[in-house]
Amino acid sequence: MAKTLVIVESPAKAKTIEKFLGKGHYTVKASVGHVRDLPKSKLGVDIENNFEPQYINIRGKGDVIKELKKEAKKSKKVYLATDPDREGEAISWHLAHILSLDEKEQCRIEFNEITKDAIKKAIKHPRNIDISLVDAQQARRVLDRLLGYQISPILWQKVRKGLSAGRVQSVTTKLICDREKEIKAFIPKEYWTLDVEAKTESNQDINLKFYGKDNKKLEIENEEMVNDILKGIEGKNLDIVAIESKSRRKSAPKPFTTSMLQQEAANKLSFTTKKTMSIAQELYEGIDIDKETVGLISYIRTDSKRISDEAKERSKNYILEEIGENYYKDTSDKKDKKETKKVQDAHEAIRPTYVDKTPDSIKSSLTKDQYKLYNLIWRRFVASQMEDSVFDILNVECKIGNYIFKATGSKMKFDGYTKIYNFTDREDKILPTINEGDILKLENTLPVQHFTQPPPRFTEASLVKTLEELGIGRPSTYAPTISTVLNREYVEKQGTSLCPTELGIIVTEILENNFQKFIDVDFTAQMESKLDEIEEGNTQWKEVVSEAYEPLKEAIEIAKESIEKINMDEETDEICENCGENMVIKYGRFGKFMACKNYPECKTTKPLVNKIGVKCPKCHEGDIILRKSKKGKAFYGCSKYPECDFIEWKKPTGDACDKCGSYMIEKITKSETKVICSDKDCHKEHGKDIDKDNDKELMNENIEN
Repeated sequence: MAKTLVIVESPAKAKTIEKFLGKGHYTVKASVGHVRDLPKSKLGVDIENNFEPQYINIRGKGDVIKELKKEAKKSKKVYLATDPDREGEAISWHLAHILSLDEKEQCRIEFNEITKDAIKKAIKHPRNIDISLVDAQQARRVLDRLLGYQISPILWQKVRKGLSAGRVQSVTTKLICDREKEIKAFIPKEYWTLDVEAKTESNQDINLKFYGKDNKKLEIENEEMVNDILKGIEGKNLDIVAIESKSRRKSAPKPFTTSMLQQEAANKLSFTTKKTMSIAQELYEGIDIDKETVGLISYIRTDSKRISDEAKERSKNYILEEIGENYYKDTSDKKDKKETKKVQDAHEAIRPTYVDKTPDSIKSSLTKDQYKLYNLIWRRFVASQMEDSVFDILNVECKIGNYIFKATGSKMKFDGYTKIYNFTDREDKILPTINEGDILKLENTLPVQHFTQPPPRFTEASLVKTLEELGIGRPSTYAPTISTVLNREYVEKQGTSLCPTELGIIVTEILENNFQKFIDVDFTAQMESKLDEIEEGNTQWKEVVSEAYEPLKEAIEIAKESIEKINMDEETDEICENCGENMVIKYGRFGKFMACKNYPECKTTKPLVNKIGVKCPKCHEGDIILRKSKKGKAFYGCSKYPECDFIEWKKPTGDACDKCGSYMIEKITKSETKVICSDKDCHKEHGKDIDKDNDKELMNENIEN
């Protein structure tokens, strides 16, 4: 008979921990997430009884609960080992209720990493369930339920069924909509840059940039200004008036927080936030390496940059032994001044649990994506404990009359942390040997006209960064929030950019006009701060809920009467084959579809085919239509599929390349949309960007016909 039962959330985690503890004295079981929650079928909050939540056992968890009760009954001791955050604490609290455990009993254990030492240490130091943490989670859950379940029905009634509003998701959608408004309202402003090519007295080339006039920086605003400068320097040489030589140090980045991991994985690996967190969870819960299950990284939902003394010592030994003594930097007495009280400082930053398990040494045990993410985390952590990189900088200032031109050269003196963490192809910029008082001969002028660009659309990485900066949400909420607004079709992806849909704009306008306070960035950020105060035991959670609900209740009553019903049906030129009326585009449970305008008298429906007005470049008969894969990724295919198997990630334009005859496609970046040839070899020859998409990925993916 097992003496002690340990309960965790996931089966993978349970499997790893049971191997560490051994089956003789311990049984490890998984709750598979939450076991109790608010009911889905009703509000589940007794507003009249001081917002008392009406929890029920989650449907479908009966067998899990039955097994946990059975194991608990025959165990001498029960330890609740859920994740070390609010959500994990709440799961433990609900488990304690279901299993009739005494809340005052020290039944809660926690650990920041799934390693044998960490688990055994946690077993020796159990604690009580932290009710303040539980209350913070209850406050968030009840607030989200009150807002979502009372505003969403208004959207169903006035717009269409299936819509939802949420405390964080609605603010996120608003940020994306506001950015789109900025882009549309943006007025480009002209400006110029002026570079000059010159030769030194020893006939070496040097390029300089226009800086200003009369010892002041000057922006060149138009062609008239640049022409005046060109006239002023024509036929003249440059006098070197100042040379400054100095060293610049660049410190290593801190180890990853959740948001920074999501941003870097998006920027460096092209991972979505959802994909990043899914793979990170696998690395945290355990990977089979040489017949042993190993948790490779520490807990993944954290906004702390703190590193334990033990982890620092292990990284120090690794750097000294494997990289070199001159690469180690003692950071033991330094604290991050930017760490605020909202940081979950009981946690650490995301780091490898065993620094000696280098990415390459365990590559064969990892999937391709696991290796990429572990490599990023491992290198970032090791680099954070390494010395600064050092550069020799040479600044040169020249004059032609009263006009100033400058040049900057740089050379890496010591690579420091970039020996481990370097994802750029930086090259030294070496200036020729020159001295103050030398004369440079002006050879050529290069004036270029530019126009200012609108702010870029959000990517997943930049959105996460903005949400964190504004204090909206917490590490565990960024990825699910982005997934929600995409799944609800409030936002769509164009390339890597996030763009609001017509539906997202309409819903946001309704919420702004009627529930402005509740989708206000400041209100949402302040609410996160209040949740932190509850967690710290400084505020009662029901007081926070009551304070927020009173204005919500009033706004709901007004909105029910004032919001007019919006008809989102879009009439098309297509004629119903049964009654002759025009077909309209409607929104259904699974997205848009075509239906007869004469409904309910005529019930003709058909799938919506999104033609882009381009003939198939392969069969030349079918139309190119926009489709979506089962994973929700947009692609372009032929309407004659499966007879014609043409597919393309990027939008064909209908034009042919004037060099090779291949079809042209649109390539969307953060700042622009440009037309390129679909043939990689062709547009490589043209010197354009090479399309890095993997065609095999598209061919192998199961598509929806």
